[in-house]
Amino acid sequence: MAPKDSKDDNKPVKINKWDGSAVKNAIDDAVKEVLTKKYNYVESFSLMDGRLTICGIAVGVAMFALLWDFLYPFPQSRPILIFCVSTYFVMMGILTLYTTYKEKGIFVVASQKNGSKKENIWEASSYLKKYDDKYKLVLCCYDAKTGARREANIKKSVASFVDTNGTVVTDIVETEVGKLHNSLLSERKEK
Repeated sequence: MAPKDSKDDNKPVKINKWDGSAVKNAIDDAVKEVLTKKYNYVESFSLMDGRLTICGIAVGVAMFALLWDFLYPFPQSRPILIFCVSTYFVMMGILTLYTTYKEKGIFVVASQKNGSKKENIWEASSYLKKYDDKYKLVLCCYDAKTGARREANIKKSVASFVDTNGTVVTDIVETEVGKLHNSLLSERKEK
């Protein structure tokens, strides 16, 4: 496999502009790039780690059931299999609750270093309904000093962010994210 060329990294990704989830994911990637590259925030993977931990426990329980059933065939392994299947079902329920109530469409969590040990936390989440063209971007900032949560959002058509060729216009995304970012920073200064 040949090493990646730096020209490939700057090349815009072409997407099917009629595929809503592909468009949403491409715009989300552009927003994440603005937060991590332009503002030099450090991306935190704690939400993803939580999901992976829950899934890891569920897979571990399933693997234990498989191994136990191999070592002690069915009539003997029945109580352990019942326990493992029940535990797997509970873990999938916990995963559903976690993704619904904890993640809530958040696709990037980034921390802003501000000299002290405490960091401001920035979260970006987006919503795009199945047959709708309105992309809603929500940017939240958790202030490290006060613990206050500030939120700003925009709702625009995806046509504002994607050109006719199916590429995301990063300058427009950067401008919109910059407006949200600056509004949240100015709110902090006013208080």
